[in-house]
Amino acid sequence: MSPPRLIFHCDCNNFFASCECLERPELRLVPMAVAGDTESRRGVVVAKNELAKRRGVQTTDTVWQAKKKCPELVFVPPQHELYERVSKQINKIYLSYTDRVEPASIDESYLDLTGTLSYYGMTAEALADSIRARVRLEVGVTISVGVSFNKTFAKMGSDYKKPDATTVVTEENYKALLWPLPVENMLFIGTAAAEKLKKKDVFTIGDLAALPRERVVKLLGKGGVSVWRASNGMDDAPVRRFADRTEVKSVSRGMTFKRNLIALNEVKQAVAALAGEVAVQLREEKLKGRVIQVQIKTPLLTVYSRQLTLPFATCTQQEIETHALNLIRKNWHVGANAPIRALTVGVTGLVAASEATEQISFLDMFEADVQNSGTGALSRGYRSYAERERREKLEAAVDAIRRRHGENAIIRGNTGNPEIGLAGAWKKKEKGRKEEKASQPQTAWENPPVDESEPAPQCSRSEYSKAEES
Repeated sequence: MSPPRLIFHCDCNNFFASCECLERPELRLVPMAVAGDTESRRGVVVAKNELAKRRGVQTTDTVWQAKKKCPELVFVPPQHELYERVSKQINKIYLSYTDRVEPASIDESYLDLTGTLSYYGMTAEALADSIRARVRLEVGVTISVGVSFNKTFAKMGSDYKKPDATTVVTEENYKALLWPLPVENMLFIGTAAAEKLKKKDVFTIGDLAALPRERVVKLLGKGGVSVWRASNGMDDAPVRRFADRTEVKSVSRGMTFKRNLIALNEVKQAVAALAGEVAVQLREEKLKGRVIQVQIKTPLLTVYSRQLTLPFATCTQQEIETHALNLIRKNWHVGANAPIRALTVGVTGLVAASEATEQISFLDMFEADVQNSGTGALSRGYRSYAERERREKLEAAVDAIRRRHGENAIIRGNTGNPEIGLAGAWKKKEKGRKEEKASQPQTAWENPPVDESEPAPQCSRSEYSKAEES
């Protein structure tokens, strides 16, 4: 007989703020928040410590709103490299207990510890407490742990009591513990779904669980089956092994043209087509990226590359295309003296799309800086995170139409030019295809080879001093 499932959900408390306190311990003593662009009214709080929370500061508060609530609030800018490094340290601790560790985002992971209690000689709650203590001692941040027999209730358990707490949800107590909670506390139930349910007198998770399954499906659509099963403790989703993750480092598309490109309009068409392919794969993989890359290969087969780091993660063709084209125009004098034989557009610095969304509107956070540098989404006319989100949904809708009706169902007018090898809409690449970085040796654009028959391109570094380079 198989042992009963034992699932932990480990969630870091105030993760970004906690990481900042590791580097600056003095921040533990004052109300502090992680936010961008503190000089702008549009800067947004993405994390805060407990002292700030007690003063009423909330995630998504604008900087001025948070400052009004807590005048002595200390702001610090986000450090994504730091957060990623700390996240890896914490997951390393989890992996010392089990190989079934499934990160759900940068600050939370599921652990499957089924059959391990006899080995450790302690209760599930005691084991969770020991993991919390190790993370606090070895890393310096606190976590909350939900312990249950499935992933859904483990997640709800970690949310039940914070910070630095353990909550055990069993087959015997989940009805008493979770069913009285408001229906919007149920995993997978958003604001709109909750309002729809409340109109039908479904106010608690218990009310939802008590409905016939067919009734829930009628109210919530096909996804209602999963919600109904989860509310009744029937979630049987496995926890994947950490080693089984398919970690995509980058997404890129390249093309060798039928003839050399010397006209800016042709370069624009090529960039649009390549950016579109990259954006589609990012959305298929449920990823977003912060680093836009371009590679140019000359007729002499010399490869030049440049990249730009954005203050936000993106998966839209419009943004990728804009930034890639800006990289080329500012660093490559398109013309007969600088022909382009092949071109690659790529995105790195990838994060899960859900994680990027959870980290709040980086556009709003950094809007002033982005506007000043001319490198951000505002260059496309976006005024807010909501507008960027609408653009993502629009492009996702186009993806769905093409999947159903074929790649030629919707074709952008500037992506087709048979003369250079762009035959209208690009054929869809195999889903999940992962391209490695180009293997050719790369030459810095600042030091191109000298060849009298093929004048080297000129770089305009002064124009592009604000871009992050590698």
